[in-house]
Amino acid sequence: MYKVFLKPVFFLFQPETIHHFVFKTIHYLFKIPGLAQIIERIYSVNDKALERKLFGLTFKNPVGLAAGFDKDARLFDELGCFGFGHIEIGTLTPKAQPGNEKPRMFRLVKDEALINRMGFNNEGAAAAAQRLRKKKSNVLIGGNIGKNKLTSNEQAVNDYEQCFEMLFQEVDYFVVNVSSPNTPGLRELQEKEPLKALLARMKELNAVKPNPKPILLKIAPDLSNEQLDDIIEIVKSTKIDGVIATNTTIDRSTLNYSKPEAEKAGAGGLSGKPLKKRSTEVIRYLCTRSQNAFPVIGVGGIYTAEDAIEKLEAGASLLQVYTGFIYEGPAIVKRINKALLKRIKKDNL
Repeated sequence: MYKVFLKPVFFLFQPETIHHFVFKTIHYLFKIPGLAQIIERIYSVNDKALERKLFGLTFKNPVGLAAGFDKDARLFDELGCFGFGHIEIGTLTPKAQPGNEKPRMFRLVKDEALINRMGFNNEGAAAAAQRLRKKKSNVLIGGNIGKNKLTSNEQAVNDYEQCFEMLFQEVDYFVVNVSSPNTPGLRELQEKEPLKALLARMKELNAVKPNPKPILLKIAPDLSNEQLDDIIEIVKSTKIDGVIATNTTIDRSTLNYSKPEAEKAGAGGLSGKPLKKRSTEVIRYLCTRSQNAFPVIGVGGIYTAEDAIEKLEAGASLLQVYTGFIYEGPAIVKRINKALLKRIKKDNL
């Protein structure tokens, strides 16, 4: 139904406009008594065989919603009804900020891709924490955190500290985002020394808590093998809990669009099918090179069950979707989980 009826209508409008419309629609529709349960029955695949135990948490299935879709923690309960094993909110910053000028999200339909230069638009970590306190479901929540645009890299650690403290009681795990291409200078924090210092500080803050939370690092797909080697060394030395691979890319070489057509969308992070191959390469490199020393969450170009299985075979422990969710619709989660369940049961025969 989604791809035949809803998607053609949705794609008549600007991506950000329809995103807000859909959010409001879901918010009000889910006020109808019993609808949440109906949606959950339609889209969820509940089977113990799909469970994944990582970081001291139990994920009911491997498929999560990537950060960026529910930035401000407005629909995590409702989105959880579509069968996700976890929902990642954010990226959140200490202070609210409007993000970059609109338009700032573009569809590349021929490539089934998106380009965004949102710029961490959000209402701030405190506002999200307040909403999370009203959580009704048991879906696991990840808190993706970053720095404000006007915060210098020298002071960036303070922003991550503030977000950590504001969200600590409300999220199940944290993601340190230093890989978005849409905040000036942010990717410089992926360099070895500043990254090691930032993650070490996060671990210090976590260590004094009665119940420490898992801390993960989200990395860009545009890193060289030498830089990935640095990431492996940093993850091992700081003893953080894992890596999310990958964020969006600034590379345009895999697009079917001509260079002038792609340039119309302008700068920003590219997500969707053009990212699939590179994100899988990064996952495989991290897992092979580190000898599976830490878990990796695979994200980038997952549209089908085959795409999901490819990421898992490359070494990913969990998966996340975003652009595939937009192009394929909510049934993508059920299709992937059903295929995984079928494969698991076949392998156990």
